[in-house]
Amino acid sequence: MAEQPKHRTPRRRGLRIALFALAGLVLVGAGLGGIAYWKLNRNIHGVDISGQLGTARPPASTGGAFNVLVLGSDSRSGTNGSLAGGDTGDTARSDTAMVVHVNQAHTAASVVSIPRDTLVPRPACTGGDGKQVASARSAMFNSAYEVGGPACAVKTAEQLTGMRMDHFVEVDFTGFAALIDAIGGVDVTTTVPIDDEDSGLHLDAGTHHLGGQQALAFVRTRHGVGDGSDLGRIELQKEMVRAMLGQVGALGLGSNPVAMWQLGDKLTSSLTTDSDLASVSSLVGMAQTVKKIGPDQLTMVTLPVAYSVSDPNRVVPSNPAAQQLWAALRADRAVPPQVLRQQPANPAQADPSAPASAGAGASAGTSTGASAGTSAEASADALADAFEGAE
Repeated sequence: MAEQPKHRTPRRRGLRIALFALAGLVLVGAGLGGIAYWKLNRNIHGVDISGQLGTARPPASTGGAFNVLVLGSDSRSGTNGSLAGGDTGDTARSDTAMVVHVNQAHTAASVVSIPRDTLVPRPACTGGDGKQVASARSAMFNSAYEVGGPACAVKTAEQLTGMRMDHFVEVDFTGFAALIDAIGGVDVTTTVPIDDEDSGLHLDAGTHHLGGQQALAFVRTRHGVGDGSDLGRIELQKEMVRAMLGQVGALGLGSNPVAMWQLGDKLTSSLTTDSDLASVSSLVGMAQTVKKIGPDQLTMVTLPVAYSVSDPNRVVPSNPAAQQLWAALRADRAVPPQVLRQQPANPAQADPSAPASAGAGASAGTSTGASAGTSAEASADALADAFEGAE
C-alpha cells in the first residue's frame, strides 16, 4: 500500500518526480546563462532515436500525455569501470529501466520499473553503428541495450508496452555517484539487513548515510536482499529516489547558483538523451511540463512478474496483471488498484509468487502490470523555487 502523503500548499508541491534522471532535468535548467548554459549543452549527449527507428512505431500521443524510457547504464567505459567493478567487455546493458507515463493533464505520473532479467520478445533493430540486430523470441530486457544501444532498448520497450517512448534518458554509474557526492550524500532506510559480497555493500537494517560509491552499490545490490533477483534491488532504488529528492530539497539551490552549477555540470556530463531532449532549454521545458506533479500524484510500481518455466533464474511478465497495467497507461488511466495491491512491504518480500504458464511473455505488446505502488514522499521545494526563475 502507498504511504499517505503529507499535506502541502500548492507552492510547496513543486517538482517531486521520484526518478533521479528527471530530478536532474530540473537541476540543469535553473538559473543558467551564458558560458554555463553553453557548457552544459555541450555536456549532454544526444541520440537520434527517431531517425534510427523510423515510422514503424506505436502512434505518438496527440492529447498531451507522454512517455519517457529512463535507463541506468552498466557501462564500464572510462571511470565507470573503477566504480562498478566486473567486466562487460566493450558493451553495456540497462542496469535499471523505468517507463515514466505522464498523463494528458500533466497532473499525475506513473513510473513502472522493468526488472532487467525479464524475458521479452526482442524486435529486430538497427544499432547506433548502423548494424542490423536480429530479433529474438525470448531475451532479457536489458540485452536490447547491449546489442543495439538506446534505439533498440526503446523499440523493445515500445513492443512490450504498446506505447511510444516519446523520450529517452540515460544516466551512467559515474554520473549517479558524482551527483550523490555533490549533494553531500543521502540518508536511506532499509527494513532488512543487506550483505552483498558482489556489490561490497554491508548494512544493518536501519538508516544510513551513504556517499556516492555506497549509494551506487545500494541501487545495484541484489544478491543481498530478497530472492537475489532484480526485484529486491528495484525496491532499494525507490528508497534511493526518495532519499535523493529529500536531500536536494534541503540544499537551498534556489539561492546557491554555484552549488546548482556544480550539480548540473556533474549530471549532464554523464547524461544521454534522445536528440529532441539534448539541450538545457528542452530539459527545462520538460521540467515546466511536470512541475505540478507532487508526491500524491506520483505512483511507482514494478512490472508484475513470475519465474520463467524455461529458466528459473529469469522472470516473465505475469498476466493478466501485466496486461491490465499497460492497457491502463495506454488509455491514460491510473495504475489499476489490483496491481497496487501486489506491492511488497519491503525488499525481502519482492519475490514472484508462482511460476508463469509456459509461453508467458512471448507475445509482443500483451504483457503489463506493476508491483510496487509507492508515492514519493521526498520534498524538492528548493528545486521548485529555483525553477520558477529559470528561463
